[in-house]
Amino acid sequence: MTSRLLSTACGLLGLTLALAPASSTQAADGTWPTEKANAWYASKPWLVGCNFSPSTAINQLEMWQAETFDPATIDRELGWAQDLGFNSVRVFLHDLLWQQDSQGLLQRMEEFLTIADKHKIGVMFVLFDSVWDPNPKLGLQRPPHAGLHNSGWAQSPGRAILQDPAKQDSLKPFVQGVLKHFKNDQRIHAWDLMNEPDNNNANSYGLLEPKNKGDLAFELLKKTFTWAREINPDQPLTAGIWIGEWTADKIHPIHKFQLDNSDIITYHSYDPLDKHKARVAPLKLYNRPILCTEFMARPNGSQFDPILAWLKSEKIGAYCWGFVAGKTNTIYAWDTWKQPATSEPKVWFHDIFRANGTPFDAKEVGYIKSVTGAK
Repeated sequence: MTSRLLSTACGLLGLTLALAPASSTQAADGTWPTEKANAWYASKPWLVGCNFSPSTAINQLEMWQAETFDPATIDRELGWAQDLGFNSVRVFLHDLLWQQDSQGLLQRMEEFLTIADKHKIGVMFVLFDSVWDPNPKLGLQRPPHAGLHNSGWAQSPGRAILQDPAKQDSLKPFVQGVLKHFKNDQRIHAWDLMNEPDNNNANSYGLLEPKNKGDLAFELLKKTFTWAREINPDQPLTAGIWIGEWTADKIHPIHKFQLDNSDIITYHSYDPLDKHKARVAPLKLYNRPILCTEFMARPNGSQFDPILAWLKSEKIGAYCWGFVAGKTNTIYAWDTWKQPATSEPKVWFHDIFRANGTPFDAKEVGYIKSVTGAK
């Protein structure tokens, strides 16, 4: 979902890995020992799926608010995910939902988990997200802007809270309330605490972002790990890295913190296979399970074939971005923020199915099934 012209700046990493990261031998305070993390992963099948929101929701708020929660669409679309052989989905929450109606949110999360479990699909919930609109509002969400990628996706928390470290503390009840309620729920695969915390949305809402956003997000990320560790859920905690260089001698402090404090390693790559492999190489030194929680942007060369089969061969979890084309408009590319598209692209950026269940590319769907073993 990355608001990138930034992704192309990541470049091809060198494969010289002179120094193993400290956390490969010694866990950060509260982080699962590597033995526990690897035992957790050994108990799971190869995790494969998508970043999921129903096609009827423009953002997290529309997905979860009582007036627009859509279990019928969720059930239908997760059925298509099951048919592909998907067994896990990554799903975003929003702190404003807790403020609005905490018990209602928990109830709808329970309903979502029940539907997913019916389709033999586990869930990775994402608590916070630093990408797209920094001024989220509860209630009726605006309609999609035609031809514009993720025209209504909302940051969590919004700028008003993120830029005030004192207000950040008001998020603790959300984090701990959700984790406490579901801490023993085996339908949940993992907790992703913050999506791309240091993303500055340079090509979309960049002018609205705090100049020190990376520092502010780092502060919130540290707090969130502390709050989550106090609950000590059965499921692993993680915060995925997405940009920069990840070798021990070049990694940025926030990314090192993410890796050192994650029970399982998660990352994003919208690169072709050769660059994708290079991105993963430094992560293997952590000796922890690895999951790619975002990939697949067809025009970038990040495509199911051959990346999905390679991820399976490495037992790296695989979550493509997008699933059913709908109100998020993610069939359009990131650069539509420069100039919105006036027609459907010949090659979709993300997503697999149209809202009626017809695949964008039937051959691609056949390939996915061949890798997942779906019949």
